[in-house]
Amino acid sequence: MIKPIDPSDDPAAKPAQAGQSTGPPPGSLAHGSGSQAVAPHGRQTTPVPGRAWLLGLLGTALFALSLPATRLAVGSPAAPELAPLFVALARAALAGLLAACWLAWRRTPWPPRRLRLAIGSVAAGVVFGFPLLTSLALRQVDAVHASLMLGLLPLATAAIGAMLARQRPSAAFWLWAAAGSALVCAYALRQGGHAHPGAPGLGLHLQAADALLGLAMLAGGWGYARGALLTRQLPPEQVISWAVVFSLPITLPAACWLWPQHAAAIAPAAWGALAYLGIVSMWLGFFAWYRALALGGTVRMSQVQLLQPFLSMLAAGLLLGERLDATTLLFALAVMATVLAGRRARVHPAAAEVATADEAAAPMPPTLANPNSTLNTKDAVR
Repeated sequence: MIKPIDPSDDPAAKPAQAGQSTGPPPGSLAHGSGSQAVAPHGRQTTPVPGRAWLLGLLGTALFALSLPATRLAVGSPAAPELAPLFVALARAALAGLLAACWLAWRRTPWPPRRLRLAIGSVAAGVVFGFPLLTSLALRQVDAVHASLMLGLLPLATAAIGAMLARQRPSAAFWLWAAAGSALVCAYALRQGGHAHPGAPGLGLHLQAADALLGLAMLAGGWGYARGALLTRQLPPEQVISWAVVFSLPITLPAACWLWPQHAAAIAPAAWGALAYLGIVSMWLGFFAWYRALALGGTVRMSQVQLLQPFLSMLAAGLLLGERLDATTLLFALAVMATVLAGRRARVHPAAAEVATADEAAAPMPPTLANPNSTLNTKDAVR
């Protein structure tokens, strides 16, 4: 069983040992809240390790199959498979059951009470928000279309991560964000026009699925950034594990209630896709992704997701036989260019963080506790 945590085992409750620093406060530059820790005068102090990039690439590759797998699980309007709501809740329930067994096997104590609200906020983004919204949208649009619509997810993750870390993105950052959003909207309007060729208004119409995908992008960015902050106080593997375990009281009964009446009529490929979504997309993929965010920082590592739309489109072509036309590819390249340019724009640290870095870099005043002090005992007492 998962044993309750002993207050004495809580690292946050232990006082600093003699001669050791307790570390910078959360949100400081040295804590890795953005990208690299940057000391005053713009010096880089902690480069991102190569392991972070490898883990980020692994997580991105695993997540890239999520959209094609979701499309395979829910089917299309002409050939529906599993209900979108069931897919979203069943994948979370499967991940929660596996995570509960893993946590019990490792005899992991319950997280401190002060962290449980933060874990719930992570679950709101990546356990409920993103899976539910994408499942509903992919019943209406194909995976290639959804991949492009979610092309701004890296920029959303970086922006939300900077906000939570109280950083100040430059004007260029927001300029590229607006340019990328305009391209995505133009593509969505164009696709809507092809879907309604005889409609008034120059044939330009947003689809309901596009609004769902936009909300999914925000939910995913929130869950990624919030979970990355939480990895400062919990191992990355525990962040996603506790998020899906805490969701079990909702996801497991709902999945059982929504179980399809004619389960035998569902294609085996749809059940296999659901298994992938629950085991990999909802759980194991986050082992690599949250570890990468913890090692390299949310703002810095989010750029690895630039590869995800391309990998998703490639997987959709291979698994679903969807057509990847030249126009879609051009729009995808343009969106990726704006995200890449936005990632290169400067993100200034908050004033409080700069002050913290300045204080850390300043020499300690000579005191009795400082062995290098130039004062004698009488001067120190004075």
